[in-house]
Amino acid sequence: MLVGCRQRPLLAAGMDEKEELKRLRRENARPKEDNETLRKTAAYFARETTR
Repeated sequence: MLVGCRQRPLLAAGMDEKEELKRLRRENARPKEDNETLRKTAAYFARETTR
């Protein structure tokens, strides 16, 4: 079974479910951090442009 835009197998060969969950959580952490940074940056510039 393939998932996501990268088309990786859901469970890589030799990985158990816990290892796969750890990998997926690490993989998802970066985009979440990026989204938070972008949200804060947009809020900052919205405040600065209304002054």
